[in-house]
Amino acid sequence: MYYVCPACKSENKLDLTFPVEEYVCKTCSHLIDVAGNKQIKHLKVPTENVVLDVGQKGKIDGVEYTVVAITVKKYGNSIFWREYSLKDSKGGDAFLSESDGHWVFLTSMHPDDFKGKNSKLPTYLGRTYRWYENTQCSIDSAAGFFDEHLDFSIATYKEYVNGTRMISQEKTSKKSQYFYGVHISKYDMKRAFKIAHMPYYTGVGIVQPYYFDMRQAVNIFCIAALMICLCQLYVYTSRTNETVFAETINFTDVKDKELVSKSFTLSGGSAPLKVNAFSGVDNSWANIQLSLVNEKTNEIIYTSKDIEQYHGYEDGESWSEGSQSEDFNLCGVSSGQYHFLISAEKDGALPAFSNLQSPDSKVIISRDKSGTVEINDLLKGQTTSFTDGKTLEKDTSEVARLAKTSFGTQKLDSLINAEAPKLTTDPISSNTYVQLKATWLPVSFWNFGFILFIMIVLFVAMWIGRHFFNVNKWKNSSNTPYPTS
Repeated sequence: MYYVCPACKSENKLDLTFPVEEYVCKTCSHLIDVAGNKQIKHLKVPTENVVLDVGQKGKIDGVEYTVVAITVKKYGNSIFWREYSLKDSKGGDAFLSESDGHWVFLTSMHPDDFKGKNSKLPTYLGRTYRWYENTQCSIDSAAGFFDEHLDFSIATYKEYVNGTRMISQEKTSKKSQYFYGVHISKYDMKRAFKIAHMPYYTGVGIVQPYYFDMRQAVNIFCIAALMICLCQLYVYTSRTNETVFAETINFTDVKDKELVSKSFTLSGGSAPLKVNAFSGVDNSWANIQLSLVNEKTNEIIYTSKDIEQYHGYEDGESWSEGSQSEDFNLCGVSSGQYHFLISAEKDGALPAFSNLQSPDSKVIISRDKSGTVEINDLLKGQTTSFTDGKTLEKDTSEVARLAKTSFGTQKLDSLINAEAPKLTTDPISSNTYVQLKATWLPVSFWNFGFILFIMIVLFVAMWIGRHFFNVNKWKNSSNTPYPTS
């Protein structure tokens, strides 16, 4: 196709052949009547947000189209949208409409196929469409080749919407046409026509789809929930609640070293390993360090636990805190062969006692938890303190000599340590062991329930979000199905 502009003598070419009645010269922007080869009027050049050029090719739904014309329509003084006229290789017509970055692909349709077109809810091919709005517009600028004369009078567009589909009626003083349109994403447009820069995207388009496909989301969530349920059922049925380790550990056996336990086997799906630790603490503490070793991978899970129990009497009231037994979980332990590395320690205070009286009834010796020794001279009624028993042995003071003479020995420290267990009421010295018990628990339903809860919350949020999305889509319509404030 080849035309020479009568106004500026420039060439206008297009790689298509179809009957052209008017074209806009690409050089001087005059509208040219082909039959009379004369200029009709000068037109503005479409520039703002125009991303396709006349003659540009692109594929939509497997059909190659050529852009043959560009028309910018104006509503009021500040609202514009762009329409691109397309032709396929056989001369078939199609159109692209773009407004605020939202694209609609339109093709011509027969008016008789649009049933009940005078109602607010007409139908087309079994689908019901809702009348959206009437819009009056005119041509603001144009470029390209046209197979009919441009009509610069006011045209009325009446639009009907069903989700991502629409029917558009274009009515001028000369004729009325109907077009069937579907949403086309900006990403598909960019790929189809190799567009470098897309127009600015804002708001919600008249046939823009919701961000999520709700039907597909239901299918995905249902399949995911079913798979989770089946996995949970398998893991649960393959697991039993059983004690895999139980042993009493003496503190003397793990002093300054680790004890290696016997091996035990865990079978089934991953689950928590519950450990119970007991020690006869009484106004004292004990600490257990536990390492679970996977004998195949050498992976180690380490934990440490304090066992504390204190009680007393203060301000006329008794009090207590802590416990002699503690439970804790090693989470997510998988099946395999394991053993424990165990170390433990306890409160290292010395056993306290009082009233160790000498045979001649002249001296009484007492010791507190810190190891401080007190000598009570019963004749003088005086009490003297020493840091510990060995300090007392080495002391040469009068009270120390009296104690040694009264007890008949120079080795007071040995005497104190020998007699202390007989006199003390402090239970620390009797706390000699810790009991450990490990139980392979059934699979917890907490994570399973939490995941299902999150899925339900997400779906509800998506459902509510779709409602507000549609409210926003229809906010400019005088026939919105949603309540308006």
